[in-house]
Amino acid sequence: MGFRAKCKVGVLVIFFVWIALTALYGLMKPIPNGCIMTYMYPTYIPIATPANVSSDKYGLFLYHEGWKQIDFAEHIKKISGVPVLFIPGNGGSYKQVRSLAAESFRAYQGGPLEATFYQEASIYPNDLADFTIPAQYSRELDWFAVDLEGEHSAMDGQILEEHTEYVVYAIHRILDQYQESRKAQLKDGVETSVSLPTSVILVGHSMGGFVARAAIVHPHLRKSAVETIITLSSPHQSPPVALQPSLGHFFSKVNGEWRQGYEKHSSQTSSPKLSNVIVVSVSGGIHDYQVRSKLASLDGIVPSSHGFTIGSSGMKNVWLSMEHQTILWCNQLVVQMSHSILSMIDPTTGQPFSSTQKRLFVFTRMLQSAIPQALSWTGHAGPSSPSSNVPIEDRKDTAESQKQGSFSCPSSVHWADNGPEKDLYIQSNSVTVLAMDGRRRWLDIKKLGSNGRGHFVFVTNLAPCSGVRIHLWPEKSNSSLVNEAPASKRIIEVTSKMVQIPAGPAPRQVEPGSQTEQPPPSAFLLLGPEEMSGFRFLTIAVAPRPTVSGRPPPAASMAVGQFFNPKEGEREFSFAVLLRSSYVPEEIFLKEDHPLALNLSFPISLGLLPVALSLKTAGCGIKTSGDDAEHNRLCKLRCFPPVALAWDSVSGLHVIPNIYSETITVDSLPAIWDFNNGPEKTIVLLLADPHCSYRLGISVSSTAAASRFFLLYSPQIIGFMIAAMFFALMRQAYAWELDSSVPSILSALEFNLRIPQPFLLLYFLPILLSLAFSIITAQQFPSFASFLSVSLACYLIANGCLILLILSSKLIFYTVAIVHVFIKRRWQACKESLHSAFLLQILNVSSILNSLKIVQIIRDKSDVIVAFVTIPLVFFVHPALGLSVLLLSHAFHAHSALCSSLAASFRSYAQKKDFYKPKMEENSTLNSKAKTNNGLQPLLPMDENSTSSPTSSKSFSDSQLEMFNYRHGIAILHLLATLMFVPSLVAWLQRIGMGQSFPWFVDSVLCVGVILHSLFGSRPNISHASFALPGSGGREVSLSLLYLLAGYYTFLVSMALAPYKAFYAMAAIGTICCVSRTIERRNRERGDVGSSKARKHSHKH
Repeated sequence: MGFRAKCKVGVLVIFFVWIALTALYGLMKPIPNGCIMTYMYPTYIPIATPANVSSDKYGLFLYHEGWKQIDFAEHIKKISGVPVLFIPGNGGSYKQVRSLAAESFRAYQGGPLEATFYQEASIYPNDLADFTIPAQYSRELDWFAVDLEGEHSAMDGQILEEHTEYVVYAIHRILDQYQESRKAQLKDGVETSVSLPTSVILVGHSMGGFVARAAIVHPHLRKSAVETIITLSSPHQSPPVALQPSLGHFFSKVNGEWRQGYEKHSSQTSSPKLSNVIVVSVSGGIHDYQVRSKLASLDGIVPSSHGFTIGSSGMKNVWLSMEHQTILWCNQLVVQMSHSILSMIDPTTGQPFSSTQKRLFVFTRMLQSAIPQALSWTGHAGPSSPSSNVPIEDRKDTAESQKQGSFSCPSSVHWADNGPEKDLYIQSNSVTVLAMDGRRRWLDIKKLGSNGRGHFVFVTNLAPCSGVRIHLWPEKSNSSLVNEAPASKRIIEVTSKMVQIPAGPAPRQVEPGSQTEQPPPSAFLLLGPEEMSGFRFLTIAVAPRPTVSGRPPPAASMAVGQFFNPKEGEREFSFAVLLRSSYVPEEIFLKEDHPLALNLSFPISLGLLPVALSLKTAGCGIKTSGDDAEHNRLCKLRCFPPVALAWDSVSGLHVIPNIYSETITVDSLPAIWDFNNGPEKTIVLLLADPHCSYRLGISVSSTAAASRFFLLYSPQIIGFMIAAMFFALMRQAYAWELDSSVPSILSALEFNLRIPQPFLLLYFLPILLSLAFSIITAQQFPSFASFLSVSLACYLIANGCLILLILSSKLIFYTVAIVHVFIKRRWQACKESLHSAFLLQILNVSSILNSLKIVQIIRDKSDVIVAFVTIPLVFFVHPALGLSVLLLSHAFHAHSALCSSLAASFRSYAQKKDFYKPKMEENSTLNSKAKTNNGLQPLLPMDENSTSSPTSSKSFSDSQLEMFNYRHGIAILHLLATLMFVPSLVAWLQRIGMGQSFPWFVDSVLCVGVILHSLFGSRPNISHASFALPGSGGREVSLSLLYLLAGYYTFLVSMALAPYKAFYAMAAIGTICCVSRTIERRNRERGDVGSSKARKHSHKH
């Protein structure tokens, strides 16, 4: 390689190392955790297994909460609740059920949550508006858990299938246990009217959630045995690390059956197979590094009528992103899930609602927030809110009364009538409430909402209904027939349209009796022009301090409302601005009386480019002496803490309270081909007090961006590494076919990165192919610019990683080979001067052993030996072990070729040195030459030891170096294949002594194809891989073309995050090489000389 090529390689390596270290630094940072620990008194009761069932490996347990010792048999005999089965995830334990089970027990004992929790029910369909949460839950939950021995189900498809089979058995065993308990009760004379359960609720964590879905479509599962599934941080779209072919196959198979399970065919008279099954998927959000929100999505698998996905950061009363394991014990989330499951129990039957719509409605009502619907005007791609008009007070019309009840406060909330003396008329477009004064503020919509300010926003820390109420009023009229007027002419209440947001820390009070800081808002209301159309006034009524019942009033009260123009609050940051902000932060100055709601638009998802947002108070209408600390303290007494709300179409809602300096990240997966791609644009709604001025700083966090990039696109980078290796092998094979020097694998990689022709051919062409395929199949394609940029970054990082791997392995090969040649030369020199009879006898014995026929057969038929060792390992033990033996074979052959090349180079150097010595020293030079050649003799083949003519085109050293270069490339490719099976090998080693089963047939067959590629494609001989296509006029398909097609295929499947499909390409090339070699030998035996082609290369003899 020339200087420019070396510089290019060095830059790529530096780029990869910098990105990797930056990402590692970001990932190693401690993750903030706002979760409260859950406490419990667990007891695990084993469920007996019938003797005729072979399930010694796994177990089933029933959870009991309580510190008192109980009789297990008596407790099992008395179970009468609703069965819930917990399925642990990858390496998980059955004891992880304890948090959910303990909180479910407390929830059943304590009853439903307070009524204010359910006030956002108005955002849901009116046909279920009559649904009410009972005052007391009718049945408790019986929590069961399967003990899967902590096996790593995310690493091996075989383990995943075995877990599925046992879960199916556990479901049947639980239902049978209830029947056995009922029989035992009747036998003891205990009569009960409680109905027996007919289905089991499944709750799965991590891979346990996917196991739950796989059990649903298992052919042996009883009909209607499972109708509700809840998954916690579970991958649904694909495995978290899709490296093993059988794992990817199992996911594709299960997801395909689920898609068919909801489809109703024209010839089908009954309802679809899964028509009564609902699924709720809860993702952990940005702090879950193992299962991203995109993988936990149900899009394209479960229709919206039967399930939904929600992030923990957007869940009511949770509002936290959490780590993969934290989601099991985070008290905020565990409490919500416990009450949600209990609310799904029908009080009349004591079992879950039979209606799919009702069960899904309960989870929607209990978990989802109304914030996405409230932010529809900002361009958020949230769930479509139900179409409903403004409610009215006409009890004669049933439909209208339902609407009226949707947004008005409960009838139990009574306020004293506000007299005219308590009314305040606001003349400015902003209104502020600093105390619970019992007054009503009047705002003239027509006057204050003019000049484009037709939107109204209101934020407060007062509780809706009990602390503040908001009404829309028509024109003042003396008519007594108000109720006979149309809806837009009546007084309506919109209080319940306020949505809750998580409040930040409570305000501080410097000293007793002094003014406290402004409290953070806990609710907000957004009204658009269409909602206020036809009304003249908007009133904000604040309750007097003593009327707040049931809880103490807030220490400090705040409420700010404003009529504003959304256009004035819009700020759009281009992609160029974001890139520039990574080293020069972008600043915006917000003057006083700015819009309360600021709409910050980012053209690319913040899941790819996280943004560090800082908000510094510049002024608040108070003049100070210049002390910044004093100024900030005074401004905190006047201005409420700002709040940011970010919405992402994949991970949902992210709320950041008290945002003065924070890195905003959403858990999206943009720029991925063959996925359900939503809009990649991220919009952040910033609620900031209009009475203060701010300096808003925006900058891209390089550390967060690097860590997010590796988390999101590591499967794509792995696939691109294999594709780049195929392209490099293509370059080597093409050089062999052209009868030119075979470049090293490093030179081939560098050549493929040259601009324009090689790079355009190997990078841009697959991008265009994916675009064309998406157009033909009418598939949604991601933003081309971001898709191109992300793919380019992944491709460069993959090449940088490969270069580092190649340099490391080359250093090892050359070090070992040089040491080997040096020791061999020294040994030969010592052997000539050796006079010990004992050592000479040992040398004679070793020579005899080397001359044995079996030793010669092993040397000559090493490929056959490798095949006899590797293929049984692949089929009957584990594929990774067979591929490891294959790697040792590659290393041995590459080492032999490199040693021969180095020995020949040393001999050639000695010959040239002798040729130029003076004639007078010829005799001594010849003697020295003989000694030198004797030292290198054993490293060279017998037919390569004679002196060659100076007209030969290739030296033996060059030929052996070419063989090393090609063997080195094949070894790197197969090393990547072996590493893809290492996670599965780890899981297999864990199960030693627990009863292993044979590897999956798919994995074994594909690995045999890789072995065939090693045996028949390890030498780039044209005749081994060239064959004529039928009807092609004698044109042949060369090995280089096969590598090129394999690289294109691997590139495309890697863009779809399925790198395991690269094994198909390796196996296909191996099969073609084997078939071509077999045909060649057969033709040679028949005497068809023209069928065999030999390479034109020659070398010195």
